[in-house]
Amino acid sequence: MNMQASPVVAPPAPKGLAQMQLPIVMMRDIMLKTMFRKNVDMVSEVAEAVCLPASVTQELIDMARDQKLLEATGTLNANNGNEMGYQLTDAGKARALDALSQSEYFGAMPVPLDVYREQVERQSIRNILVTRQQLTSAMGHLILPDMLLDQLGPAVSAGRSILMYGPPGNGKSSISNGIRDALGDHVFVPRAIEYAGQVITVYDPIVHNAIDEDPDDPTQLRRVKRFDSRYVKCERPTVVTGGELSLSMLDLVYNPTARTYQAPLQLKSSGGIFIVDDLGRQAEPPQALVNRWIVPLEENRDILALQSGEKFEVPFDTLVIFSTNFHPNEIFDQAALRRIFFKIKIDGPNQENFLKIFALVARKKGMPLDEAALVHLLRSKYPTIDNTYANYQPVFLIDQMIAICEFEGIPYQMTPDLIDRAWANMFVKDETIVK
Repeated sequence: MNMQASPVVAPPAPKGLAQMQLPIVMMRDIMLKTMFRKNVDMVSEVAEAVCLPASVTQELIDMARDQKLLEATGTLNANNGNEMGYQLTDAGKARALDALSQSEYFGAMPVPLDVYREQVERQSIRNILVTRQQLTSAMGHLILPDMLLDQLGPAVSAGRSILMYGPPGNGKSSISNGIRDALGDHVFVPRAIEYAGQVITVYDPIVHNAIDEDPDDPTQLRRVKRFDSRYVKCERPTVVTGGELSLSMLDLVYNPTARTYQAPLQLKSSGGIFIVDDLGRQAEPPQALVNRWIVPLEENRDILALQSGEKFEVPFDTLVIFSTNFHPNEIFDQAALRRIFFKIKIDGPNQENFLKIFALVARKKGMPLDEAALVHLLRSKYPTIDNTYANYQPVFLIDQMIAICEFEGIPYQMTPDLIDRAWANMFVKDETIVK
């Protein structure tokens, strides 16, 4: 049976204030703050600034006019289709300043958390069906044993947690990135979400790669989007953390000046991948990190807390990939291991695959292969480390030889002598240093 994942359904644009599901006062104040901060006065400009349809924005403007917070300027702007201009009254400016003192947030209207949950369901990472061809294509630059793809494929398609372990330098990070590339489609990321009157910013240009129309294409200027513009259409996100990951990075970040919150990393990675690289190098023990995620990993929901201490649920919709150089039994108890759905060992290559990688790297870097040098490497050097091959070694050795050739002013070449000099930099001998 040939199964295809359905295309992601875009969030529909709201058709009126009644569909917004946000407090009326909050929406009005965000609009007033935006007009005050951005100095916009046309309905189309205000609508673009607050990321709402013009018809919904007009409803807000009419309401603010009724409350004597806005007034028409009485002038039409020919450049904007003869639109009427609006400006803040003295009462409107006072209200905007008062609202800014309570929260500096302005711009895109937030999406209510409950509405965002519905969009998460529509674009869930667990709806993706990755084929062998997609995975092979995304990892075509890597030399991997077929058995590894047999294990990775079901793990990725299940959208469940993965633990990759094995000796360092064998491409666990590259495989994680290949999994990300295999996903291939897009999601809609809210610029901000709202819960209990609090604004939590989600869209982060450092994490999210927006798929936007070409701003230099005049045919696309001012185009009406076919989805709710409070969202940004993005590639499925990937958050990569390493030894710097701490438990506090998984909590809401409160900005006391702006009086707004920033979403934690796992919420920013919704619909995508969260890679915890170098597990075991963090300040907190790996067991503590997994304990923090016991509920999210099992129930697809996370619990966050506001400054007030109030706790609330948010979706947990991310493929978590743990990568470690330690054996799992060294860093986890059995209860924690049960909660990680797939455990995949990433070993170093055998000699045949090592030579394939070596030849691939050499060709890419313009280094001619030399049979005598390779025989010297395999027969004289690798036996000294029990013939333990690693994926990083071809790149390391060839880069070393290139550096030597460039320093000596000679053409790129591979000789037994250059192999010896490169090898000497790959390992540090155990020796006593006299102080």
